Amino acid sequence: MQVTRQRRAPKARLLSRRKFRIAIAGAAVLTVATGGLASAAPSSLFGDHQVGSTYENGQLVSDNQYLKPIGDRLLTEDGKYMGSTVSPDGRFVAASSTDKSVSLQIVDLSTYKVVWTVGKAKTVDQKLSDVSVGQEGPVWSPDGKFLWLSQKDAVTRFPVNANGSLGTAKSFALPKVKDHSALPGKPAYSADGKTLYVPLNGQNTVVAMDPETGAVATTWNVGIAPRQITLVGSRLYVSNEGGRHATAGDETMTSYGTDVPADGYKGTSTTGTVSVIDTTAPAATPGTIDVGLHPTDLYLSGSTLYVANTGSDTVSVVDTTKNKIVQTINTQPWATSSVGYAPTGMTKVGDKLLVTLGRANAVAVYGLAKDPKEPARYIGLLPTDYYPAAIANVDGKIVVTNTRGVDARGPELTFNKGAGTTPATGHGTHSTTGSFTRFTLPSDKQIKKYTKTVFTQNDWNKNNAKSGGKGHAKAVPVPKRVGDRSTIKHVFLLVKENRTYDQLYGDMSQGNGDPTLTQFGKNVTPNQHALATQFGLYDNVYDIGTNSAEGHNWMMQGDNPEYTESSAGEYERSYDTEEDVLGHQRSGFLWTAVQDAGKKARNFGEFEYGEGKPANSTWQQYYCAATSVQQGGDPGQLTTPELKGNYGSVIPSLNAITNPLSPPFDTSIPDIYRYQIWKQEFQSKGPANFNMMWLSSDHTGGPADPRAQVADNDLAVGRIVDTISHSKYWKDSAIFVVEDDSQNGADHVDGHRAPVQVISPWAKHGQVVHTYYSQLNMVRTIEQILGAQPLNQKLAAATPMFDAFQSKPDTTPYNAVRNQVPLTEGVETPPECGLDTLGTKGAEAKKVNAAAAARTTVPTSKKGIAKVWAKWSENQHFTGSRARPDYAAPEQMNRWIWYQDHNWSKPYPGDSKIYTPKTVPGGAIPSAADDE
Repeated sequence: MQVTRQRRAPKARLLSRRKFRIAIAGAAVLTVATGGLASAAPSSLFGDHQVGSTYENGQLVSDNQYLKPIGDRLLTEDGKYMGSTVSPDGRFVAASSTDKSVSLQIVDLSTYKVVWTVGKAKTVDQKLSDVSVGQEGPVWSPDGKFLWLSQKDAVTRFPVNANGSLGTAKSFALPKVKDHSALPGKPAYSADGKTLYVPLNGQNTVVAMDPETGAVATTWNVGIAPRQITLVGSRLYVSNEGGRHATAGDETMTSYGTDVPADGYKGTSTTGTVSVIDTTAPAATPGTIDVGLHPTDLYLSGSTLYVANTGSDTVSVVDTTKNKIVQTINTQPWATSSVGYAPTGMTKVGDKLLVTLGRANAVAVYGLAKDPKEPARYIGLLPTDYYPAAIANVDGKIVVTNTRGVDARGPELTFNKGAGTTPATGHGTHSTTGSFTRFTLPSDKQIKKYTKTVFTQNDWNKNNAKSGGKGHAKAVPVPKRVGDRSTIKHVFLLVKENRTYDQLYGDMSQGNGDPTLTQFGKNVTPNQHALATQFGLYDNVYDIGTNSAEGHNWMMQGDNPEYTESSAGEYERSYDTEEDVLGHQRSGFLWTAVQDAGKKARNFGEFEYGEGKPANSTWQQYYCAATSVQQGGDPGQLTTPELKGNYGSVIPSLNAITNPLSPPFDTSIPDIYRYQIWKQEFQSKGPANFNMMWLSSDHTGGPADPRAQVADNDLAVGRIVDTISHSKYWKDSAIFVVEDDSQNGADHVDGHRAPVQVISPWAKHGQVVHTYYSQLNMVRTIEQILGAQPLNQKLAAATPMFDAFQSKPDTTPYNAVRNQVPLTEGVETPPECGLDTLGTKGAEAKKVNAAAAARTTVPTSKKGIAKVWAKWSENQHFTGSRARPDYAAPEQMNRWIWYQDHNWSKPYPGDSKIYTPKTVPGGAIPSAADDE
């Protein structure tokens, strides 16, 4: 366990503003650029700052924010916090956590130190085999003698010792109902302490449980996805994140098997409710109070109940004597955008209401009148660490629990990517942290000063999100105002999987790379290296998410809604939220924003699940079909009954624009096949204004080895660019290539730094761009080009990538480079069309085949353990129905790759033996399952 206070990363080197030229052996000349076009809109606050380094405004994180919180910081490195609760005597705070096999942490507020940890990690004080945690924090008994932790299918009780250590845990199982886990939210005790009321988020019920025996006396049906409970006299108030149940005539989408009233175009739920249970009348149907979207936190002050409507960015004020809303407080401090602040926690200090705004990294302060009907008075904002969730008033001291602390600045991680690569150790996205910040509430005058700090740290200023363009201004690649004309008419977004900048581009000496961390360099990704040379290298761009569950949300929504943030402790309702309506913001998606601007959109697999693939199709068949068509064969073989898919989305607006033949994530379908499916439509119908595609082979985990899968991904990217650049659409096209996240590699700057490409006649050619950008800037650039309004406050504040474009086009096309690693490397069963011999023949081809065969040989003595791992791999959803990216835990995935590529003869670096899947240290991260 490592704990630090106010740790500051060393200052990053500040790059020179001057331009200079660097010669590249055997290639074009690259120019380093740190400034934008002379005619561009005002540049971003962030300049060429780097994530993880500290500057005047604070430490920079990957989502376009600085961190410089008010008060004292307690930073921990045992994962990110899901929620917390202060003990009745105010001495301890208990926090649930995830991502590091540590499920529970106890902090002594008198010493401001972590005094106890629980979980499976080697460093914990107390072992607990189940490290799942619910969406909410732990709960103390009224006398402080017991602590309860909500888990996937149980609530677990710990005796509490005087020094904050915990006694032997006792779990009370909560059975599944129709295959749905209980997923308990935040329980509450009865006034006499003899009953524990538990909201079962996964079953849409609340149960009354005996805290001694676990016996359930009463079950109430409530709204959808209950989260928290507050007891007022004999009544229970329950926040239902999914709102009311559907009735006849409702348009619906599903969440964990429940039909939820929804807007099918924007893909979001449309109601939020609070259920009211009369505990003295167990048979009575609970009452309902309609509130905003995604109600989560409940805070009671006298007879007034405050409800945080996280999805509506409001707080409902409920008079519990009448069960009526008496006012709604808007928690939208920046006038430019009304969406995306995520109020998540509340407390009071005197006549002040404090509300955490998760996405603003701030606490909003409101003045309250004695009469709850009188409008609350907005005072200002106080800066916090990354994603404040819970907040408490402890004897006048405000304690904020920050889910992500200072982001991925914990201990470095090691990544092995198999044969032909060297294990790399560096920053990774799963180096997650959490933090507490503690302060005394400042005066109103001081709060107003801190408000300016929060605005600066979020880069909220009057120059953001300029609208009002009439289309009369001269066309430029990226207009200054939304609605003005762009020289670009067709945008292509290629979403790939899981790589860091150093992992691909660390060997490019022109940029800020570390070649020792390069695992898929020029020999594996020759096209992406050639594209970076021709169209520009971006060495300071960051993905935001920790994993795919978050990454695709950031790309398609410009946000990762609180529902996904808080589901990370068990990932049971959903992992990726493509099919879960509760994981979607109320303003819609990137494609709906484009369509609202009057443009057309088309989808090739992005933001879809894997249903629709023929049951018995194989990687080998897809490979042979794609290879044959590339060599001039009949395109009809791509869609024979054995291969033809029927893919789609449960989001009606996405399904309407989806090519049903184009596969979503599935590592047993090579990306060169995805390319051929896309190419058929591109050549016959032409592109839409906005075209998005999921290329997933570089996730790895399929039949070919990692190098081969990344090479397949690289070749598909090269061929897509080749095809577009040799078409009539090239002159007004822009192609953005991005990873959904960068979780499966190391980087010397930060684990979120990713290999990003901007490819267009209008892109700055032959330059190295050091400007800080994130996925938000890329999404905002796409919106700006196509005249779409920003979806939320994060996108409204993001500066378009002006530095990526030039005022005069260079229409030189791109010619794809042949792969240098056999695409069939590591494939156990050779395809009928033969192995990929890289065009060699005779003796050379035999050498390639022999090398591939050698990598698949399992020694007789290791066949048993190899069989166990093979069984494990079948449960990781790499392929087939409901294929899921990142389902496998990283520590297990890395070892599986290592064992295969070292013939099951060598332990993974740092291990003393070869593990089975269940015995891998830290093997529960971040998978929802621990299959073996």
